[in-house]
Amino acid sequence: MSNKGVGSVEDYVYVLDYLPKGRGDLPPHKRHPTVYGIGENQFTLLELVPKKESTFVVGERIYVGKDPNQRQKIAKIKGRINYEEMTSSAHGEMPYIIIDIVNNYEDRFLKFFNESPAISTRFHVLELLPGLGKKMMHDILEERKKKPFTSFEEMCERIDFLRAPDKLIAKRIELELTDANQKYRLFTRPPISKSYY
Repeated sequence: MSNKGVGSVEDYVYVLDYLPKGRGDLPPHKRHPTVYGIGENQFTLLELVPKKESTFVVGERIYVGKDPNQRQKIAKIKGRINYEEMTSSAHGEMPYIIIDIVNNYEDRFLKFFNESPAISTRFHVLELLPGLGKKMMHDILEERKKKPFTSFEEMCERIDFLRAPDKLIAKRIELELTDANQKYRLFTRPPISKSYY
């Protein structure tokens, strides 16, 4: 599988799991130190090869971009992986790290609430957020016409019954990463085809 383009999409990843001795479910000759990470730009799931002597903590933000001088801990990007190929520990950490990324880049996701378009005359992109019904969608659309939202907190003040817009986004990202059959990809890249393997 080619890694061409991976670095250009994700400069930083957050560590989901670190296996200093490799995966226990692989035969001994195939076990190598492995880091599983999620990119902060398009939530790309990556398998990374750490440099010797490097150690990692879950949730740590590490550079994996093209500049070799900045890559202090990662020897190379082994490649993109799909959700089901990660460890159960990585699965367990992923929701927490996604919500952190959403809150760290609040402006980016406010832009989604402020600018997301209709998909058709009957269906709006906002309706793809799990737990957001038609009434709340209409409230968001009406409010953003008056003036753009400036923070998640302000959104909640302006829209009745809206709680935790960051969690609505995070749940959508999680759904896109865990369900390969999602038709719409608002925040993530399509899963990789199994023909790579």
